[in-house]
Amino acid sequence: MAEAHQAVAFQFTVTPDGIDLQLSREVLKHIYLSGVTSWKKRAIRFKNGVLTGVYPASPSSWLIVVIAIMSTMYARIDPSRGTTMIMVLSAILFATGLWLSFIFLLRYILKALLSYHSWIFESHGKMSFSTKIWLSLVKLLSGRRPLLYSFQASLPRLPVPSIDDTIRRYLESVRPLLDDEQYKQMETVANDFKKDPAPKFQKHLKLKSWWATNYVSDWWEEYIYLRGRDPIMVNSNFYTMDLLYVIPTHRQAARAGNVVHAMLQYRRKLERGELTPLRALGIVPMCSFQYERMFNTTRIPGIETDFVQHLKDRKHLVVYHRGRFFKVWLYYGGRHLWPSELELQFQRILDDKSEPQPGELKLPSLTAGNRVPWARARLKYFTEGINQASLEAIETAAFFLTLDDEAHGYDPENIRSLDLYAKSLLHGKCYDRWFDKSFTLIVYKNGKIGVNTEHSWADSPIIGHMWEHFSRPLFKNPVEYQHLSNGICFDLKISADKHQNMYRLAMTGAGIDRHLFCLYIVSKVMGIDSPFLKQVLSEPWRLSTSQTPQQQLNLIDIQKFPKYVGAGGGFGPVADDGYGVSYIIVGENLITFHISSKFSSPETDSFRFGQNIRQAMLDIRALFNLKEKM
Repeated sequence: MAEAHQAVAFQFTVTPDGIDLQLSREVLKHIYLSGVTSWKKRAIRFKNGVLTGVYPASPSSWLIVVIAIMSTMYARIDPSRGTTMIMVLSAILFATGLWLSFIFLLRYILKALLSYHSWIFESHGKMSFSTKIWLSLVKLLSGRRPLLYSFQASLPRLPVPSIDDTIRRYLESVRPLLDDEQYKQMETVANDFKKDPAPKFQKHLKLKSWWATNYVSDWWEEYIYLRGRDPIMVNSNFYTMDLLYVIPTHRQAARAGNVVHAMLQYRRKLERGELTPLRALGIVPMCSFQYERMFNTTRIPGIETDFVQHLKDRKHLVVYHRGRFFKVWLYYGGRHLWPSELELQFQRILDDKSEPQPGELKLPSLTAGNRVPWARARLKYFTEGINQASLEAIETAAFFLTLDDEAHGYDPENIRSLDLYAKSLLHGKCYDRWFDKSFTLIVYKNGKIGVNTEHSWADSPIIGHMWEHFSRPLFKNPVEYQHLSNGICFDLKISADKHQNMYRLAMTGAGIDRHLFCLYIVSKVMGIDSPFLKQVLSEPWRLSTSQTPQQQLNLIDIQKFPKYVGAGGGFGPVADDGYGVSYIIVGENLITFHISSKFSSPETDSFRFGQNIRQAMLDIRALFNLKEKM
């Protein structure tokens, strides 16, 4: 499958007889240094484990408690009696127990404070006195320098909404979409479900919520993502774009070297837990669990279900260029390769004129198709010899890099430039991205970059955090609208309040979809059919929408530096005759949209849909006789 060209120290070469290993002099040195690096990382993980384990206190506070307790016993210590050591040890043990009790008390208090959700429902710009007191207490107990996983033990459990509330909100949400007869029929089956068997299902969910911090996440990952047998290329994976107007360099190898090095630096901080956790309002912490599988992760196909393979301490990446695979080492002498060293490696790959091996060119297309054929092919052809070793090199890589031979990006003179850019990131040629890797970094020949992300391991804010960390703002703009002010929605009195209340309920664990989904899973496990759940879960999502995170790290003020506005990200449509829409609200003056649909459907047209959105917003603006500024 793959031929490792001269860019690597360890090489595997395709031969009819199997795998031919070639060891350079540097390999033995790498083996030795890898052991040293491994022990260093273990020490760092242990240190961070201690820091995270005692958070929100600190190790120094333990010493303070010990000194305080021992000082109270100073007058009673008599060295001549020989009990000094016992008393000292007793004091240390007592102080340690008191210190640990104090830590657990702080965690319990912080968890109770984080269960307060009233602040989410308050009007923008207005804050009640109780919320101000709450924010002060949370800030006080959060410590000064929290690590990435410091808050994990203090996060509250995801609450299970009541059956009555979920059904009521569901009926309210579908009422505008159904005629009177359809709504009456839906209301009847919903009320029947509420009487029986909903209470049985609800008891199981509450039981699960007692021992699992999140009663949804594991089922959502397994049944929504990993058990899906359709292609993940368009149906699951999503993409992220580069900055719109800024290209640091047009040299492909140089851009690749800098970005890969920045990602390695980010991975080091991630492995050490040194990243600052995301926090709403800069205070309320978000769960950091999904960060763990960002690197060294691959989705492995199976006949009935896939699984996510996450490894530790991977020291290479795999590069795809013009149908050839290259294994590139990322370390030398116990350190990351510098950007210039990586650039040299990538430039040698770009300059390599060799042709792909037989079967190598379109091999990644296996990851683009249905999961069952890929799983069977993997079992049949990739379990021994060169194929097994080559596939292992890809699946154990830190991530996958494609050096694309096309140029993409925003061109003001080409209205379709962003469409082509988005298409390339979403699926490329269908055989030049390894869609099973946690993410594929794409570097185009003009220096533009992008990422295609496998969805099962994380949501977009996680990859967005990394993207912002080294590339500053990042979001997209096929349809760009800059004419809507806050006052319009208020004066028009459209039902924005209702929509906002629904998404705020979802943010506090009282949403509709996840609860009904989990009830459906319980019904299947118990073997009890529910007409209501079956009807709800079988409804096609012809319009799938999501909001792309923007400015999570606040690294730059895009109002002052508008050229650093990013291009965002998007995803494919969920239904064959539907649309996938990712929208981004950037500050108070800019709204951008990503719109996707399938050419195979005569009912959909992304460009037409985008123009209709733009015209609708202009029509709303015109209602107020505002001066139009294009």
